Amino acid sequence: MPPDLEHATERTKLLYHVANDRRLSAVQQEDEASSIIASYVSKEEQALSTAPVGERLPYNDYTTIDWLHDLVKDSYRHRSIHARKGLRYVLLSTFDDCSGWIAAALTGILTACVAFMVDVAVETVSDWKLGYCTTNPFANRESCCTDRTPLGTKGIPNLGEGCRDWHMWSNDYYRRFGIYVGWALLFGVISSSVTMFTKSNLPSVAPGQDDRGQKPGNGTDQAVTGKSMYLAAGSGIPEIKTILSGFVIPHFLDFKVLLVKAVGAVFAVATGMCLGKEGPFVHISTCVAYLVGKCFPKYQENSRKMRELLSAGCSAGLSVAFGAPIGGVLFSYEEISTYFPRRVLWRAFFCSLWAAAILKALNPTGTGKLVLFKTNYGTSYSAMHYLVFILLGVAGGLWGGIFCKCNFLWSKSFRQIQIIKHNPVFEVFLVVLVTGLLQYPNPMTREPGDKIIKNLLQDCDGSSTAWICQQEAKDSRRSYIGWLVYGTLVKLILTTITFGCKVPSGIIIPALDAGAFFGRLTGQWITNISPGIFAMVGAAAFLAGVSRMTISLAVIMFELTGELEYIVPHMIAILVAKWVADALEQEGVYDLAQTVLGHPFLDADHAMGLVQREKTLVERLIPPKQTMDDITVHVPPNNKVSRKILVQKLDKLKERGLLDAGLVLVQEGMLQGYLAEGELEFGLTKLGEVWDESCQVRLLGEAAEEGEFDLSTFVDRTPLSVCAKAPMEYAVEMFGKLGLRHLCVVEEGSGKLVGVSDIPSTLLLDGFVTDEVRRLSLRRDWWFGWRD
Repeated sequence: MPPDLEHATERTKLLYHVANDRRLSAVQQEDEASSIIASYVSKEEQALSTAPVGERLPYNDYTTIDWLHDLVKDSYRHRSIHARKGLRYVLLSTFDDCSGWIAAALTGILTACVAFMVDVAVETVSDWKLGYCTTNPFANRESCCTDRTPLGTKGIPNLGEGCRDWHMWSNDYYRRFGIYVGWALLFGVISSSVTMFTKSNLPSVAPGQDDRGQKPGNGTDQAVTGKSMYLAAGSGIPEIKTILSGFVIPHFLDFKVLLVKAVGAVFAVATGMCLGKEGPFVHISTCVAYLVGKCFPKYQENSRKMRELLSAGCSAGLSVAFGAPIGGVLFSYEEISTYFPRRVLWRAFFCSLWAAAILKALNPTGTGKLVLFKTNYGTSYSAMHYLVFILLGVAGGLWGGIFCKCNFLWSKSFRQIQIIKHNPVFEVFLVVLVTGLLQYPNPMTREPGDKIIKNLLQDCDGSSTAWICQQEAKDSRRSYIGWLVYGTLVKLILTTITFGCKVPSGIIIPALDAGAFFGRLTGQWITNISPGIFAMVGAAAFLAGVSRMTISLAVIMFELTGELEYIVPHMIAILVAKWVADALEQEGVYDLAQTVLGHPFLDADHAMGLVQREKTLVERLIPPKQTMDDITVHVPPNNKVSRKILVQKLDKLKERGLLDAGLVLVQEGMLQGYLAEGELEFGLTKLGEVWDESCQVRLLGEAAEEGEFDLSTFVDRTPLSVCAKAPMEYAVEMFGKLGLRHLCVVEEGSGKLVGVSDIPSTLLLDGFVTDEVRRLSLRRDWWFGWRD
């Protein structure tokens, strides 16, 4: 009881009003415990209290979800809705069946609306670096001078040579240069500053010992500090891959992040830096899917179902970014999603369809077309050109592999300088300054990235007045070829140092730009075919080398250009680029970004390839004896354990600093259940308020007495186990395909528990793999502590 009334809490009257011993009766204890559970555990979870899988609390931050548990929970929910009779429940079950399609359609519609606003804003803000429209300051240069305006409304037609309504800031080259750089710096500072509002501090492990008996932080006594993460920075694709694999990153998909991502992307792209808004669109569409899913109990209460909707939402991002609805679906399947059953494929297709249809109706480009870079070369390729396409693939693969290595080294060297590390806005300022100084002198690199591609892909048929066509029509092309070489090198270098800056950014457009420059340059020596064709194929090759996309990229390219005839050259260049890049660096840019950012992600294919190199058994997963003693609870025949023992076990778990651990329950050496750390802590701290410190806690069996301190409803009595003598491939497949949070290891013959692996990173124990393998495949840095 509180020593005085001033220290009383809202439960003081309930907990301490009983007469002499000031303890609740058994009935009151159970009522109070039920009230506490109801305030923390959802109704769907409470329905599992009598099921062998047990009920769960909402997942803690920075832990993995239990895919199998959520599957069972969804089955319980489905049966509870569809098993009831009556018109009301028939309608309810019908709505439940349709809710996935409704959520997918809403996601596509809202994503298209956000993309429309971002596209229009980017066009306007980008052109402010060059001048302004005298009739409408908020109009971009194209809508100011032509009748191409958003929403299909008519603008002011350009009746003469040049545009009288568009006013350049100055007629002097150097003044225009200075104003261009000044505006770019301002936009860069704005974009990076708003991104700073999404700073999130990741947890650090407590000082203690890991499963190898070593101190966190490479065996030193220094406590490991947490690291910071800017939720709206970058493309968001590495984080989304991590989330879809089952990891929980809190607030990453919140409305605040969506808003900052959209605003930041507008100003980031407007700077002219080597980045694009297409990657952030994937993050934005996933945020929209998450917010829509929160409105449906089917998704709100089930993390597995929510990830199905998020996978469908990802497709809408690429759909609105490139006007490529089919490519968006394939991108979600090939590049992002870990779990992608057929129903997700259908809903992704449906979501992408709505996104593309609404965006076409909104018409942000003013052309009324969904295809962004419509081309019509009028010529075809011959067999001899296959050699050129292979050459472009080799070049794209070389740059992709070198880029991944150089960008990784840049992140580990330049960005570790203290002034850069602690002042991300200053880094953006420097990158924008260098970008403006290098890109403005070249007439082909002053525009935003998507306009650069559009210019480089065009076909010069003799009547075009474009600057590129005028240069290619000259007898002497030395200066023009020089600008192409200059543009290629500048794009390659700037893309390397820009990717990873703390602004919303993507790698897709910069890679396409660099490849288009190189392809157009290569086409200058091939006279019987349009150089725009090689620019188009080169763009695909360079992006394939960076991202390792294959099928989705080939489809995106023909949807982007409308050139289905050139699908074979795209396939050749993309495959060659991927093979060459894989030979130089096994991971693509998104996988390396996960490594740099420290996101936990198990690539099952890589892991399987590693364990196949040597004959290894599951017994290698067995932790040391001290670790097993700390996480094992020997339950007596009465199925009750002293509360003090559980408190000591919880303290041991916290000392080891594991974010995703628990206790294994055994009786006479036989595995009986698993109690996760989150549920254990909740039971001892929240429910424990009802009972005294010396009570017994029931962990197994049904309650036989009223007023028992019962945690058995939180125990998973069906943990999966594998024989210690089983091949290691079993464990990899179970972790990768079933999405397990833990896997128990039992002794051959007797079936007694000998070990438990809480997360797949235990494959790294006892030198099972080399440091190179540790970096490449099983990135679980949070197992040993977040590195700053």
